[in-house]
Amino acid sequence: MRAYPYPRLTGAVTARITAVRLRGPGGTREQLDTKGYSIVEQVVALGRAERDDWQSARLAVTATVPAREIETKSHWSDIAVVAVLTEGATNARTVVRLESGAEDGRDWVGEIEFDRDSHLDRASLAVHVVATVGGIAGRIIASTDQEWLIDVTADAPLRDRQLDVTTVSFARGAEWLRSFREAPWVVDTSGRMPTVRLNSDFEGLVALVEGQGSKVESVVGEILLAQMCADVWTAVFHTAIGDLEIEDDGTPLFPPDWRGAVLREMLPDIVPGRSAQGALREVHLRRIGEGSWADLQPRIQYAAARRAEVPKVLATTVRDIERIDQETHA
Repeated sequence: MRAYPYPRLTGAVTARITAVRLRGPGGTREQLDTKGYSIVEQVVALGRAERDDWQSARLAVTATVPAREIETKSHWSDIAVVAVLTEGATNARTVVRLESGAEDGRDWVGEIEFDRDSHLDRASLAVHVVATVGGIAGRIIASTDQEWLIDVTADAPLRDRQLDVTTVSFARGAEWLRSFREAPWVVDTSGRMPTVRLNSDFEGLVALVEGQGSKVESVVGEILLAQMCADVWTAVFHTAIGDLEIEDDGTPLFPPDWRGAVLREMLPDIVPGRSAQGALREVHLRRIGEGSWADLQPRIQYAAARRAEVPKVLATTVRDIERIDQETHA
């Protein structure tokens, strides 16, 4: 662990990208599909853009800092939060200052834009909290533990591996899987990252998920993938909300890893119209019995389905089936 000759924040600083817009010729801007960036992997895949002539990208960034620690201790003044985008291959560096987006001083928001010509492969996005300490300005008192990766060419927002979907026989696999042998898949959230276990004993499932077979089977496979994704969102939400750190006054804290990012992404749909902290407290209280936990389940399912784009995939599937049916009877 690196030692610093001045006091630093002990609380976690987290960052998430909430939107990506690409600018093309003529100044026109298009929104990158939400599948182009992953809050779990913390990766943006610009190769997924529907247009290949984009010239610059603008990232909407939200950072969360331990505001209570800043307020209760008198070590720091002139607090600033900055986002820094760098790429070693081109020596490119872009810095923007974020603005406080809430009265409690926890959330800071802003946009960082970079030119495509300045980047070749992968850039790293970090957030730093800067302050005056002991009369010396510009000291970094905290940073994000993990940087976001901005991949200029990738088609999928993956950090260093394929999406962790493992095909395994539930009947002959690990003991804990055997009780799920009739299920097509389960989501395992026990590790550092969530993993989907696909049941190879489920006849025809693997071929459908991998897009093999006829046009109809390919369409059905898209629905299965969307449902699988919704199950992942639901599972990781319950995992995240079930393992919160609670302060002495009963205030629940957002986890500093992907669990916190998942909660911040889903809570606006689960408890609409509330601040992130207020929504977290509401859901936590309901989960521990102070309110109806059951009433929240439809909202959780809705939030998961939205992030998995189930409505969009379902609408596309219906149109594709109608088109295939027309072609069959033509």
